[in-house]
Amino acid sequence: MADIIQIDGFVIVTLMGELDNLEANRIRSTISSSIFTGAIKGIVWDLSNLSFMDSAGIGLILGRMRDLAPYKGETIILNPSSTMEKIFNFSGLGSSIRHGSVDSVLGEIGGVLHEK
Repeated sequence: MADIIQIDGFVIVTLMGELDNLEANRIRSTISSSIFTGAIKGIVWDLSNLSFMDSAGIGLILGRMRDLAPYKGETIILNPSSTMEKIFNFSGLGSSIRHGSVDSVLGEIGGVLHEK
């Protein structure tokens, strides 16, 4: 299950429970359409309440990073479990991992990207 909201050009995706292929596809289409409007500055993937994610989830995040690249958008992976954090590190996404609150991360990426 996922909760997807937009705040000031940022998409906040809060993932809960288990992320399966069907849910990953739904999220993909929702977020990609927002990215391609050019109005998205970044995506925060809040994994605090995610208990399971397979390769579909990693593909979902990597694909949205690729979609954001032409717009110079930022991707943050927030509060992954220790197991998920290892997987992200092996996938080359370690620099995108943060721990903390959504608000603190929005302040960080908003300031870095948009010179708040």
